Amino acid sequence: MIMKRIGGPLLAFGLAGCMVLMLVHPGSSLTAALRGLSIWWDVLFPSLFPFFVISEMMLGFGVVHLFGTLLDPLMRPLFRIPGSGGFVAAMGYVSGYPVGAKLTAKLREQNLITRVEGERLVAFTTSSDPIFLLGAVSVGFFHDASLGLILAISHYGGGLLVGLLMSLHGRRAAATPDLSITAPVQPHTGQGMGRIRTALSAMAEARRRDGRSLGEIMKDAIQSSLKLIIVVGGLVVFFSVLMELLSRAGIMSSLFTLVGALLSLIGFSPELAQALVGGFFEVTLGVRSAGEAASAVPLHFKIAAAAFILSWGGLSVHAQVASILNGTGLRYLPFMIARLVHGVLAASLALLLWQPVAGGRLVAAWSHWPPAASLSTAGSSLGASLVLLGLLLSVALLLALVLSLLRLHRKG
Repeated sequence: MIMKRIGGPLLAFGLAGCMVLMLVHPGSSLTAALRGLSIWWDVLFPSLFPFFVISEMMLGFGVVHLFGTLLDPLMRPLFRIPGSGGFVAAMGYVSGYPVGAKLTAKLREQNLITRVEGERLVAFTTSSDPIFLLGAVSVGFFHDASLGLILAISHYGGGLLVGLLMSLHGRRAAATPDLSITAPVQPHTGQGMGRIRTALSAMAEARRRDGRSLGEIMKDAIQSSLKLIIVVGGLVVFFSVLMELLSRAGIMSSLFTLVGALLSLIGFSPELAQALVGGFFEVTLGVRSAGEAASAVPLHFKIAAAAFILSWGGLSVHAQVASILNGTGLRYLPFMIARLVHGVLAASLALLLWQPVAGGRLVAAWSHWPPAASLSTAGSSLGASLVLLGLLLSVALLLALVLSLLRLHRKG
């Protein structure tokens, strides 16, 4: 109650201070705004907009319902979310933030998941895309493609651990029913074939209920995606200007000093303070600073800092997700806590696995693996992302099939 009373005046005071700083430093504000606009236009728009449109069209055609039924044996026991969450996880991991949040909000709007399931889902499907992690971070900022392996293991491994931990969130809350259980199974049909039939029926029923033509689905998908990508761009520009203003006011340097002192107390290099403070606000700035940190800083500390920043996501991503979740009933606080836990887990995994992974044969094998080399230099390639999406969905379907067969074997 107290926070609600003082939160409004503090926010108004902060915005008024930003306005004053913009009047004092108009040139720097304009340069920062143009820099944020360039990041949005050159990186975010071409990489995110196609996935926004594709995901909207898949929802219209019932593809999400198809994969939801097929992936239920995998997602429900592990993460306590319906099978449609498996599709959201694959899309979120391949295309990066905030696609997972967008799809989660869509599932919630269609009542395909409950509020608690939506909070579980968005908590572990918000991640960096592998093209950015392997290309921009490993090659562009750290100048070493082999480091992509340890970053990927720590970041995505930490995300899966967050998903398992989030299954404890709202344990007593009601769950959405498994369609393959509630639907009748045809006589002389195995449960595996029955699930496939149910999945196809769910897809057909979702397409029938939607009722829009191909042209209408595409038009609506483009309109909705344009609205969201413009919001994302506005937030990127806003935080770019905000960080510039904080730097001009001397606030950022004070934060560097404070965080550097805290890092020294826990045994980390204080030179990483700039990376962590920058990453608190914006991912790209933070991981770039981690890669450019002083050579005296041990490399495994730099990688751990980058893993934490990638998993935290930055306030810019948090604001994007909060704007998407607004009106869906999904709460922001569980998401924020999950991001912090993800960051700590990813940094811990990077430090624990540094010697066995970076110092072993895995790095040499990774460096000579053709797909790794192509991903590290592919930039924001839509084709590479779609290949990864197909690979993830195939692996998830295979695991779901194995779990279904094991369940049938135990019952038999």
